[in-house]
Amino acid sequence: MILYPAIDLKDGKCVRLLRGAMEAATVFHDDPVVPARRFAQAGCQWLHLVDLNGAFEGEPINGSAVEAILAATELPVQLGGGVRSMPVLETWINKGVRRVILGTAAVRDPDFVRAACREHPGRVAVGIDARKGMVAIEGWAQTTEITAIDLARRFEDAGVSAIIYTDIDRDGAMQGPNIAETAALAQACSIPVIASGGISSMDDLEALKTCGAPLNGAISGRALYDGTIDPGEASAYLSGAA
Repeated sequence: MILYPAIDLKDGKCVRLLRGAMEAATVFHDDPVVPARRFAQAGCQWLHLVDLNGAFEGEPINGSAVEAILAATELPVQLGGGVRSMPVLETWINKGVRRVILGTAAVRDPDFVRAACREHPGRVAVGIDARKGMVAIEGWAQTTEITAIDLARRFEDAGVSAIIYTDIDRDGAMQGPNIAETAALAQACSIPVIASGGISSMDDLEALKTCGAPLNGAISGRALYDGTIDPGEASAYLSGAA
């Protein structure tokens, strides 16, 4: 498994939200390059970036912050938030983003997701954010009538490189991940699943690693900034190096 440290971007700053509420943002760094470099120095293998403004606006907003992070570290980056068209996706790939995450587009425009996977093999992931098992879109502002498992299964033959599954009610709440739902999703589809939301301790990471489902990795944010998870220790544990 891989630890994906999260750098959530709002108004150019590194923040964390509570259950996706933009008004409940905690600013951790005015310069998001600072945590990016810290995670790289700690031995992490990837970075997980989210353009929060972009997720609501439907277009990239924090582009300069993303570019600064790409320039500051050689770690592969996966990025989501506001990617709703092929030109935007290709712009990010051309700038050096290793994997682009499509969330709202997976519901609104599944043909775009499939076309993106064909054009850029291995470079497209699907973000599935769920509230009580139902997929939420538009920066989590709208809840659909589609279950997370049903949405994942729609793309099993599309060439999606990974699914980032976030339990919204756990996100930023430091209450532990929804292991049962995450494991059920990973067992229900063949696409690699990355767990997100609520991961707040090494015990949570151990529970995910030993849940019996073939998870690709885990995303953690607030716990890395609060110091309840050491990024180097967590990365080594999940990768099997410790």
